[in-house]
Amino acid sequence: MSKMNTKQTIPCRQSFTDTLLELGKKDKDIVAVTSDARGSVTLGNFAKELPGQFVEVGIAEQNAVGVSAGLSMAGKKVFVCGPACFYVARSLEQVKVDLAYSQNNVKILGVSGGVSYGALGATHHSLHDIAVLRTFPGMHVVLPCDVRQTRKLVEQLVDYNHPVYVRVGRNAVPDVYQDDTFDFQIGKANTLMEGNDLTLIGTGETVYHCYEAGKKLKEQGINARVIDMHSLKPADTEAIIKAARETGKIITVEEHSIFGGLGAIVAETVVQNHPVPVKILGIPDENAIHGKPLEIFRYYGIDAEGIYQSALEFYRS
Repeated sequence: MSKMNTKQTIPCRQSFTDTLLELGKKDKDIVAVTSDARGSVTLGNFAKELPGQFVEVGIAEQNAVGVSAGLSMAGKKVFVCGPACFYVARSLEQVKVDLAYSQNNVKILGVSGGVSYGALGATHHSLHDIAVLRTFPGMHVVLPCDVRQTRKLVEQLVDYNHPVYVRVGRNAVPDVYQDDTFDFQIGKANTLMEGNDLTLIGTGETVYHCYEAGKKLKEQGINARVIDMHSLKPADTEAIIKAARETGKIITVEEHSIFGGLGAIVAETVVQNHPVPVKILGIPDENAIHGKPLEIFRYYGIDAEGIYQSALEFYRS
């Protein structure tokens, strides 16, 4: 893969809703639902240009999920959008029953996931969502890493006949992909850098940091494989097993609790197929510190420098 463009672009949430608006103009069955979050989600233009395809329920996330399920049963392609921390906590029962159990074709856009609401603390951090939702039968989970991948994801989601949880951050993030020529398929990981000394696997906003760490490792003569595991359910178990067999050691990096997320997915896959050492980088068993997202990344060692240092130690151990 060619060198990344580190230019800051629009947030992934805006890439998502801009794409949804483009598609909604062509497909009248596309409906967006939100819970007093059109500003946070960047749904203002969608509501203005397609008022007949927009539903505002007010501050009532449980109702938003229930309404979305009903619209889906009526044949609509529904995207329910709002802060991740509320859709995977306050309305969790509705997500479990109305979407996953009932297999209603609703897509949840959880914005400001992970530690995006860094200064607001544990009530607004969303660090349990992957662990919870991956246990719901039939619920799929995807974390795109930049605006281009987000756009491709939305295009696939419109006719993707499963309930899906999509988690994105709040702020603009660096481009991981230079242009739109890369392949993207839900359930199929992308290898960003080849290497056989060890593997770095990231998801969502940690992918960029994994790639930067991989470049620093290469300068030290360590060839790291870097994988963008955007789909956590279904996860690309073939890519994980291949990495275990060919590189011998794996580091996972996630903006999530170290319990039940990407690290757990990789460890579960590896231990049952080709056991190798796995190091899990994420948020430990504590309420994360308050601060800006990148400050929190740095504190817990899930930024490029922290990953690089962990990889050096892990490789030499």
